[in-house]
This record gives sequence, structure tokens and C-alpha cells, in this order.
Amino acid sequence: MRFLFVVQGEGRGHLTQALAMERLLTQAGHEVVEMLVGKSNSRQLPGFFNRNVRAAVSRFDSPNFLPSATTGRANLTKSITYNMTCLTAYWHSIRFIREKIEHSGADAVINFYELLVGMTYALHRIRIPQICIGHQYLFLHHDFKTPFQQHVDMQLLRLFTRMTAWGAARKLALSFHTLPADREEKIVVVPPLLRREVLSQKAVPGDYVHGYMLNPGFVEQVKAWHARHPEVSLRFFWDKSNAPVVKRVDDTLTLYQIDDVEFLKQMRGCGAYATTAGFESICEAMYWGKPILMVPAHIEQECNAWDAARNGAGIISDDFNLDRLLDFARDYRPDKAFQAWVQSAGEIILSEIEAVVHESMPDEALVSAAC
Repeated sequence: MRFLFVVQGEGRGHLTQALAMERLLTQAGHEVVEMLVGKSNSRQLPGFFNRNVRAAVSRFDSPNFLPSATTGRANLTKSITYNMTCLTAYWHSIRFIREKIEHSGADAVINFYELLVGMTYALHRIRIPQICIGHQYLFLHHDFKTPFQQHVDMQLLRLFTRMTAWGAARKLALSFHTLPADREEKIVVVPPLLRREVLSQKAVPGDYVHGYMLNPGFVEQVKAWHARHPEVSLRFFWDKSNAPVVKRVDDTLTLYQIDDVEFLKQMRGCGAYATTAGFESICEAMYWGKPILMVPAHIEQECNAWDAARNGAGIISDDFNLDRLLDFARDYRPDKAFQAWVQSAGEIILSEIEAVVHESMPDEALVSAAC
């Protein structure tokens, strides 16, 4: 089978999922013909993606959220205003995506939470099936309830998520835990799709705090805590452009540009992990049995943090108060059931994807494939 990927380029989660999916499909004998990746002025494709992707990569302009310089949280008003000025570019991107799909020869499109794919399927008659994958589709599941149900931001998140999946044949909802399928919403709940580098290594104990900050604005909070506790070793990763690969602030605080090899090396050997609650890195820390402090930067990450906390993975905070993390780490116990759930991901996800393609094939094509 042949697949075309379209990937939201904001953050590292969708990009690492795309790399893991590419490996899963190619190992099963399938082909990823191309990856289309959204781009914006506030994000660059990280080096780990460029080094590891095998398929050809094409870029297109895509909507994105802009962070506040003071709080590090997503600034909704600023983001909407900026994206409204880019509507012409986004219209060209929709045409670009449609043409790529129609000329790809793909048997299915796999959409890693890119809004413009949903818009493309809504505006054009495209016969190639679309499969959406991402933890955000869990928010549409009838059995998934959060304390934020009535929040305006949560309703907007659900609307945005539904728009990414317009025309989808199936939505694969990555989840910390299993749930029955939601047939009405075409949702199948599947395990997190982690990279081989995580699955093939075991964690080792450490005495430093590892961290990831989605937005550089959070670094001031980390520095303020560090000034009060210089005896605690901190190794944090960030996405700040033009920063050195490794910035050694002092003997116990080091800031790293995001890099997959170094990031996983530091996570594997840390004593605890502090993060802005992106789904992917929470799963990696849970798999390696690391206690987590989660500082959500927007409503999606608030849902991630709430779900992870109720599964015993960590605690939620409004800021990078690492005192709470160190207190939590003393009594933390890893979840072995989560590791088993993750290890079943490849078989479950591959089965669902192949089923969608087979369901879309005409009868004569199925007979030919069987022969």
C-alpha cells in the first residue's frame, strides 16, 4: 500500500509520530510516497525530523498559534489576528494539498492533525480515504470527559479537532488508556505511537531534572527556581531560534536546543521530568517510569495533563515550581500496564490502517490484491 502523510508542523509531537508511523508502515512492506508538512514563521522543522525522515518532504503555509512573550502560553487573540492575514496563503495551501493527493498515487492519506487537510476534503471531492491520527481525537469520544467540558476554549478545541477530520474514514485517537470504539464518531482508541529509540531502551536512575519548554518564555520561571535551588541539576530543552546547541548557564543549569538523540538520552537518565504537557513527551516519560510535572500552555495541554495525572503519571502546576515535582517523585511508582499498552501500538494501528484501505477498494481490486 502507498500512503501520503500530511503533518501539522507545530511542536514536536506530530513530527515524531509521523516518523514512527513511517517506520511502522515501511517495516510492514508499505510505502510513504511523500510527507507534506505545515510551516509557519514561529516554528522551524527540527533537526531530528530532517535527519530521520525517509520520504520526500514538501512544505506549505499552515495556521499556527503564537505564544505570549511574557507568559509562554498561546495568545488566542494574537493568533487569530495573525492567521486572518494569511488566508490567501492558506487557500493556496489547500489547492497544493489537493493536487498532491490527486497525483500521489496513494491508497490513503494519513493526516497528523493538520486543519487544512480537513478543509481540503470539505471543499473538494476526494476519493482517496483519509485517516486521522492524534491524541486530540480522544476529545471527541463520547466516553471521554474532562473538567473543562463547558469551557469556551474546550468547545473551540473540539470544533478545531472536528474540522481537521472533515471527510475522514477513521480517526485513531492516541490515548494513555484503552476505551471502546466510538462508532458514531468513527473513533478507534489506540496506544501512543512512540519511536523505536524509546521502545528499544530501558530507563536508568538519575539525580537531575530533565525538562522541555514548548515556548522560550517559560525559561524565566526555570531560572527563577534555579536561583533559589542552585544545588539541583537542571537540563532543559527549548525551541529558541538562534540559541546555541548547548547553553551552559552555570554548573547546574544547562539549556539545549531540541534534538531527538540528546533529548531521549537526558530523559532516559533523569530523576524527574518537567514539561509544558505535550502528549508525546508525557508518554515517553511514562513509558520510562519518570515522574512528571506538567505546566500546560493551552487547553489541549490542560486536557493532556489532567488525563495523565488521573493515571498517576504526575502532577499539574501553573508554573515550573520544581519543589512540587521533587516531592511527588519520592513516592512515585511506574505504571507497568502503560508499558504493555504502548508495546501493542504497532499491531493495533497497522491493523486499523490496512482495514480502512481494504474497505475503500472496489471488489475487483480486493480480488487482485488477494491473488
